[in-house]
Amino acid sequence: MKQKWKRALVRRRLFVTILILLQAGFLFYLISSTSATSEVLRGLLTVISIGTVLHIISKQGDPNAKLTWVFLILLVPIVGGLLYLLYSLQRGTNFMRKLLARRRDVLRPIFYLPNAESGMAFSGNVGKYSPLLKYMHGTCGYPAYDHTQSEYLSPGQAFFSRLLPELEKAEKYIFLEFFIIEEGTMWNSILEILERKAKEGLDVRVMYDDVGCFLTLPSNYHKTLEAKGIQCRKFHPFQPFLSSVQNQRDHRKILVIDGKVAFTGGANLADEYINAYEKHGYWQDAALCLQGKAAWSFTLMFLQLWDYWEELDLSSVLSLYPTDLPPLSQDSQGIVQPYADSPMDQELTGHSAYLRIIQSAQDYVYIATPYLIIDDILMRALTLAAKSGVDVRIITPYIPDKPPVHQTTRSYYPELIEAGVRIYEFTPGFMHAKVSVSDDSIASVGSVNMDYRSLYLHFECGCLLYDCPCIQDIKADYLNILQKCHLVRLEECKGGFFYRITQQVLRLFAPLL
Repeated sequence: MKQKWKRALVRRRLFVTILILLQAGFLFYLISSTSATSEVLRGLLTVISIGTVLHIISKQGDPNAKLTWVFLILLVPIVGGLLYLLYSLQRGTNFMRKLLARRRDVLRPIFYLPNAESGMAFSGNVGKYSPLLKYMHGTCGYPAYDHTQSEYLSPGQAFFSRLLPELEKAEKYIFLEFFIIEEGTMWNSILEILERKAKEGLDVRVMYDDVGCFLTLPSNYHKTLEAKGIQCRKFHPFQPFLSSVQNQRDHRKILVIDGKVAFTGGANLADEYINAYEKHGYWQDAALCLQGKAAWSFTLMFLQLWDYWEELDLSSVLSLYPTDLPPLSQDSQGIVQPYADSPMDQELTGHSAYLRIIQSAQDYVYIATPYLIIDDILMRALTLAAKSGVDVRIITPYIPDKPPVHQTTRSYYPELIEAGVRIYEFTPGFMHAKVSVSDDSIASVGSVNMDYRSLYLHFECGCLLYDCPCIQDIKADYLNILQKCHLVRLEECKGGFFYRITQQVLRLFAPLL
């Protein structure tokens, strides 16, 4: 069966490649032709490019991204404006934005728990992080919760072994949302439980990103799951055309069980994430298990995207709320604040979380990320923290999964190192965890990379931890991983002339990577 799927995937990739090349070739012909129609077309496209440049300059936004697009349009004025329109429209149509806003408004009140008399899940004080908590709650709509046990799981094997017994305990529903799913040891073990639970009458739903799974699943895989009694949705099904919806992906990792237990983090459901086979050396990942009140937040996050074009029945949503939460345990100390990030609103939620953690650091801030492609705001925050005496450390991969992106990541090293930031590369392989921890009092674990795609374009999720016991586990794991890393020296970043030119070009186009 797997060989048959692989042949289908090869045929699908070949078909899509041919279609896209044909479209690109047709566009090139129209532009390069000497016919009267082509002359008119070129004039029209040039006018569009001029208008686009004026629009880019006048609008608010990241200066780096604006510079990239102005340069690209000046470089290829005939098609530059058209490319920008296609790319910017990929941030979402007004129709989809309105649907998601309506869904968010309907669900927002019940994030605070149906039986919370105060209308809030938690309303206490977390010291210097209170502004961040209030921003996430008041502006973004994601409240903080007490009465939640948080458990840090690193590496991916720990996540996998912790997940299976929790799936077995499911009594009412299992909601699963991941960027990548691929057949193998990990997914097959999970699927066996999901299929069995569905036969027992549980509400089992799976959602995956169609582009994320473009190379790992056949196009009709959702029908395979539905035949097993599992409800399934492909997020933004990929269309092999030069369209305006391909860039906006569901990069979230959510698995919630009965509204009592939830998992999130960096790992997808494929074998490289648990080192069942070696893809880019040893794969270092991390996840978080929540038990208690905060798990309810992930149930609602899942429902925000599930069938978002359909009207939501609130009574059916409230029926998912667990009324038999486990009693408070010693590990339930601290405050937990799950959050989601969407390219469909005006808030850069993941970006703001990173920024506030860095700005609030007084002793140290440790960050792990597979990609380090940041805007001037985050660059300034990191360098200012280091210059102010904060111990700032960042771990990135040594073995890349995407060499051009890795070279772009390395282009940020010199400025950071000169400011006092310590950059480490994970020499055994690929660092895929998205983790930050600071001052023994706050940490963040989730799906948000420190790159433009995660921070500006993708649907993401994560969890902030305030004064939780597992923060010490996150710090200890980080320091242990550092022992396997190489400290990058400034002299290693210089390279030759062509090396530096290549990095500068990649850095210029970083917002598009």
